[in-house]
Amino acid sequence: MQAVTVHDRDAGTGGLALTELPYPHAAENDVIVRVHAAGFTRGELSWPATWTDRAGRDRTPSVPGHELSGVVAELGYGTTGLTVGQRVFGLADWTRNGSLAEYAAVEARNLAPLPADVDHVVAAALPVSGLTAWQGLFDHGRLTAGQTVLVHGAAGGVGSIAVQLAREVGARVIATGRSADRDTALGLGADAFVDLRADRLEDTGGVDVVFDVIGGEILDRSAALVRPGGTLVTIAAPPTVGPEDGRAVFFVVEPDRATLTGLVRRVRDGRLTPAVGEVRPLAEAPAAFAPGPSGRRGAGRTIIRVVPEGAA
Repeated sequence: MQAVTVHDRDAGTGGLALTELPYPHAAENDVIVRVHAAGFTRGELSWPATWTDRAGRDRTPSVPGHELSGVVAELGYGTTGLTVGQRVFGLADWTRNGSLAEYAAVEARNLAPLPADVDHVVAAALPVSGLTAWQGLFDHGRLTAGQTVLVHGAAGGVGSIAVQLAREVGARVIATGRSADRDTALGLGADAFVDLRADRLEDTGGVDVVFDVIGGEILDRSAALVRPGGTLVTIAAPPTVGPEDGRAVFFVVEPDRATLTGLVRRVRDGRLTPAVGEVRPLAEAPAAFAPGPSGRRGAGRTIIRVVPEGAA
């Protein structure tokens, strides 16, 4: 099968290449998914799990990408709950070959059924961004109706979903980003927008939850905005500064079939729209990892269409 692989940790995106790999093996409780569309995170080439397995052993050449949407091609021994030919989407395992391939072996519990009327490209943009937004807001941030949440990076893949989910539960949303992101964030339902380059973050006033995807100085300054009993949640790095009378939480997204099912139901109902940007074929996946000449990435998630549109 064709797959994008990396084998040189020091080569960065220049080490990505389209190669031939053996068809994957379905271990116990696995399924083999024929990948129709895949998502990736540009920073994953720096993750230890990209290069080693759970025991710390080198596993190169490895296949990056962890979001996928496709069709079950094979069941491993003992696998239940899914059937061959079923449309599914979800997360490939962190320490195994990922989704930028024609086929991927995935633990069945990490996948959810995909309704027939949801496109594979849209579904591939949902797992990491959707699960991260949900877990950050509700599992860790404990956001409820009537509260105020500050969402950093509100026009990005994670932030845009966080804005929509927060609005759905009846929270007031203050979005942040660059000036070019203002219309996008407000269009998603944010009540106010803060330009991190031109506006004073501190002028937003107190909030119940900060949801951060940026880290650094922005994360540190955000701690002072959290009201007593509130929560600072980040996926960027463990916080070095916490709220005076609140919690600070750093987390890594976890697979969750039930949450994926609820998210895709919202997509079907028109209540949630993942931010999809460029759609590129598998052969262009290595180039898609690199930002453009300006250093700025395009709007929305770049999704790799593995099976051409209209193909069986």
